[in-house]
Amino acid sequence: MASRRVINSATSPRRIDGTEIRVRRPADGRKDREKFISGKNKQNAVKSMVVTDADGRLLFCGPAEPGSCADITHARQLGLVKLLADGPVVETLADAGYQRLGAQTGGCVVTPPHRKFKKNPPDWCEEMHERRRKAHSSRRIRVEHGIAHLKNWRALARHHGRREHMTEIIQAVAGLLSHQQTAITPSDPHM
Repeated sequence: MASRRVINSATSPRRIDGTEIRVRRPADGRKDREKFISGKNKQNAVKSMVVTDADGRLLFCGPAEPGSCADITHARQLGLVKLLADGPVVETLADAGYQRLGAQTGGCVVTPPHRKFKKNPPDWCEEMHERRRKAHSSRRIRVEHGIAHLKNWRALARHHGRREHMTEIIQAVAGLLSHQQTAITPSDPHM
C-alpha cells in the first residue's frame, strides 16, 4: 500500500472520542451482567463513539455498546478503520484509547505521543513530551465540548430505562443536537 499524506488545509480535522452513559445495573443472575461494568469508572454504563468537527459540532454518534468495550474495539466494530483507511484523507485527532489506529489508517488518526523512556527520563525529554501532549490535547478539546453538549440532555445524564433502547435514544438526541448546532439563527431577535 502506498503511503498517503494527510491533508490539513482543505478539510478541517475531525475529533473522535468515546463517552460513557451510566445505566441501571442488570438484574441479578443475568449472564452478561459483568460486561456493562466500565473499566474506567467501575460503574454500570454503555459507551458510544462521538465524532465532531473542529468547532465541536456533532458529526456522528455511534450506537451504544456495553461499558466494558474498549474505544479502539468500538471503532473497529463500526468500520471506522476501513472508512479512514480507504476513504478521503482527513486528519482525525483521538486520545490514547485509539493509540494503534494511526498505523492502521495510513496516518489519518493522530494520537498523543508515546513516552520514549519509561523509567528515569531525562528532564529535556520529559519537558518535550509534556509540551507535545498538551498541544495535542488543546487541539482535541472540542470533542469534549461536543460530548458535554450531548450529555446536557436530561435523557443522557443518567439513563434509568432499558439499556436495549439506549442506541435509539443516543442517536435521537445526537440528531436533535446536530440540527440545533447547524440551524441558522437570525441575528435580529425581532425578525
